[in-house]
Amino acid sequence: MYKKLVWAEEFNYKGLPDNKIWSFNEGTGCPANCGWGNSELEYYTNKQLANAKVDNGVLTITAIKQNKADKAYTSARIVSKEKNYFKYGRMECKAKLPTTKGTWPALWMLGANIDNVGWPACGEIDIVEHKGNDLNKIYGTLHYPKRFGNNGNGNTAMVKDVTKFHIYAVEWSEQEINFFVDDIKYHSVLNENTLPFNQDFYFIINLAIGGTFAGAVDDNLINESMQIDYVRVYK
Repeated sequence: MYKKLVWAEEFNYKGLPDNKIWSFNEGTGCPANCGWGNSELEYYTNKQLANAKVDNGVLTITAIKQNKADKAYTSARIVSKEKNYFKYGRMECKAKLPTTKGTWPALWMLGANIDNVGWPACGEIDIVEHKGNDLNKIYGTLHYPKRFGNNGNGNTAMVKDVTKFHIYAVEWSEQEINFFVDDIKYHSVLNENTLPFNQDFYFIINLAIGGTFAGAVDDNLINESMQIDYVRVYK
């Protein structure tokens, strides 16, 4: 199952993320510097190599301690919205994650209809999240009406060392959504037509700092990075 590769971003080039595949979300995500709704401490920059750079076959997203628009850090958040959408299949990424307290790396997906229906009605698929304050515990979660925020439908798994490359994946069909790390399943949710997981979704890759999920930030956090070797979709 899910053996046919139908789309891939291998990052086999140099410079900024490919603008045919990715766009940058810039800023704080909402009025009054709300930190993307989670009281995060970063400002996401637009096309800054210091924060998002592709080299040696790897995307590196780096959070840097520097003030911008009343935020203490800069970082990057790239999205495939309006460029590449996906529905069903195996969504797989190979990634190294940071471990400093206060870091919150994520590779996830949102429903393509978010601008019309908002969140959580659009649905959210968190393929992998990690927080430096809970070392080596990775999170896989679905968010949708009645199950969102702290009540998201998810589970966790322990990884020996998130600073090494691991493969994080979701296998998503009309019947169910399963979460994997290194091909070990650690969470499963039955899909049904009342849920928002039967439509197009787009990818998001970002590194947040602090906020309601990530928690307190190490005072010595000057810069920290996540690395993505690839993102692939199989059918």
